[in-house]
Amino acid sequence: MTVKELRLVVTADDYDEAVTFYRDVLGLPERESYSSENGRVMILDVERATLEIADPHQADYIDEVEVGRRVAGKYRVALEVDDAAETTRKLADAGATVIAEPTRTPWNSLNARLETPGGIQLTLFTELDLK
Repeated sequence: MTVKELRLVVTADDYDEAVTFYRDVLGLPERESYSSENGRVMILDVERATLEIADPHQADYIDEVEVGRRVAGKYRVALEVDDAAETTRKLADAGATVIAEPTRTPWNSLNARLETPGGIQLTLFTELDLK
């Protein structure tokens, strides 16, 4: 068996706001979209996806490093971006709530934590050892 794609499906109460946030502001390219009397869906492309599995102690530690306290639920989306500080400002201007400003982590990345329109907790990170 081979898994060929990881797809995160987000049900957004405000579809148009979510599309604007992820497609137009964050810049995820639209792969395809469908609309009918039953509703609308848009599939946005991300260059690469991974599945990160952490035990509760590691999840606590990540929250402590990024935010200073435990704030994430069972699921959190993390996106690698070229400039975590600039992207944080851009997404905050587009309606995201900044939970924690960008901070350098012990694993040498610059990480910020936000809550997106629709309530998804999002980590933005930039790998600093590559800069």
